Amino acid sequence: MKNMKKLFAVFVFAAFIAAPAVTLAAPQTTSALSAADCEKDILGIHPWFHGLAYPDASGACVIAGPGQTLPGTANANALTVEGFVWRIALNVIGIGLGVVGYIAFFFILYGGFQFLTGGSNASQIEKARKTILNSVVGLVIALSAVAVVNLAFGILG
Repeated sequence: MKNMKKLFAVFVFAAFIAAPAVTLAAPQTTSALSAADCEKDILGIHPWFHGLAYPDASGACVIAGPGQTLPGTANANALTVEGFVWRIALNVIGIGLGVVGYIAFFFILYGGFQFLTGGSNASQIEKARKTILNSVVGLVIALSAVAVVNLAFGILG
């Protein structure tokens, strides 16, 4: 028991005191930003400005607005207001569909938990089966909608 307390104390020290101190003491290097650095995903969900951000000459991330050209694009024309609005609308729809996908996955897990804890209760098993079936249908719809949004985003450029 004493050894477990010592081991736990060493783990707490290493995790909460030593590791942050070493991280802060390590030299931080900076490099040139790319467009991917300006648009980092969170859990696989793109930001609302996906396809509009780029690094400027000073190294800061800038969001291109209507009337500006995106660096590195083959089209030399300026970004139109319609194109700007469509990009943002498709990005917001994509965010919503990503969240719906995560919710559907959570309900699949919840239905599995209901199924495992249902025992011999037939109504609980049927409820779990319906939960899993409905969430799988929702997940398929969300994934197909993401494909349609990505197709529309590819068509708009």
